[in-house]
Amino acid sequence: MTKKVPMTATGAERLREELRKLKSEDRPRVIAAIAEARAHGDLKENAEYHAAREQQSFIEGRIADIEHKLSHAHVIDVTQLSPTDRVVFGVTVLITHDDSGEELRYQIVGEDEADIKAGMLSINSPIARALIGREVGEVVIVRTPSGERNYEIVEVLYI
Repeated sequence: MTKKVPMTATGAERLREELRKLKSEDRPRVIAAIAEARAHGDLKENAEYHAAREQQSFIEGRIADIEHKLSHAHVIDVTQLSPTDRVVFGVTVLITHDDSGEELRYQIVGEDEADIKAGMLSINSPIARALIGREVGEVVIVRTPSGERNYEIVEVLYI
């Protein structure tokens, strides 16, 4: 039995949009390219045909992957939760590094949504695991490959 995977409402919508595009735009385009390449004759030495078939395989694999993820997603819309000072999945959290005073802002998201450059932190990352369940004002110790770091939770936003 596959367990449910947490995902934000925004992340689920992005996957649905990608799935729509793959099914309604990319798949028909590749099917047309395969038909055109078949019309050129000998398929054994037809590079266009082989390239189109490879692209079709990638698209079908991605469609199956997205459908699987969406069917096992536990979509959490943080705006529908009652705001508290506790860090939970989907919230945006403002933390400061105890040593340097550097402020960091992260939204805790599902693994497929993570993008550290955009401030979207995977629920499975060391920082997110340390923050989950903690409250504003608490200092958390994050164990990273480069050593321990201390962060203070400054603010929790349900946006």
